[in-house]
Amino acid sequence: MNSRPDAGSGRLGALRLALSLFSVAPVRADAVDRRTATGALVLAPLVGLVLGAVVGGVVLGLLALGAPDLLAGVAGVAAGALLTRGLHLDGLADLADGLGSYGDAARMLAVMKDPSTGAFGVITLVVVLGAQAAALPAVGPVGTALAWALGRASFSWCARRRVPAASAGGLGALVAGTQPAAVPVGWALVLAAAAALAVPGRWWQGPAAVLTAAVVAVLLARHAVRRLGGVNGDVFGAVGEVTVTVTLAVLALGST
Repeated sequence: MNSRPDAGSGRLGALRLALSLFSVAPVRADAVDRRTATGALVLAPLVGLVLGAVVGGVVLGLLALGAPDLLAGVAGVAAGALLTRGLHLDGLADLADGLGSYGDAARMLAVMKDPSTGAFGVITLVVVLGAQAAALPAVGPVGTALAWALGRASFSWCARRRVPAASAGGLGALVAGTQPAAVPVGWALVLAAAAALAVPGRWWQGPAAVLTAAVVAVLLARHAVRRLGGVNGDVFGAVGEVTVTVTLAVLALGST
């Protein structure tokens, strides 16, 4: 009798891990190993799609109740942070502090492990969260869902083959070098096609937003890998949040 898990149970385990890692869903992962984590990264955009739709729904609901745009946008940002435990925002602040230290890889990693947040991290969070809050009311649930899905697709790019881990331990070390480039590229193309519906009357703006954000994600990941010598969980979170922000910003252009 074959005791190995079949493909269906493997996909289910990967989905459970993706939900456990990337959301506050009360789901317990069956396993946290390299094989399951690899599958979780592939499925992460689906989790992002759902969470982004929830964030977009919160914003749309408040706007329908007559809330000012800024209030609705801030509420959407808060909902997004709650849905992910602020995990990716923490990574964004840590990477900003690390890059801002202008030290070598060892110095950067030490700064990023420090539980306090420095000036670079605070400034980056203010800019990113402010941009998201301003853009969310103009984008709508469809665009928000696509932006969040693309942000999670960037995780696979960070973990693509031949990219090492920056340090031992943690999610970065568990999944570094596991993803073929076809996974994030495939997700980007699918989301770019779907984004043609994101901006009524301007079918090209959605795909342009996705492709612009993808280029920014590639450049930021490349810079982080060059400085750190590899990837860690903070790189994943930072690239994901920046990808979401750029997507929302481009989708919001021309809305007034």
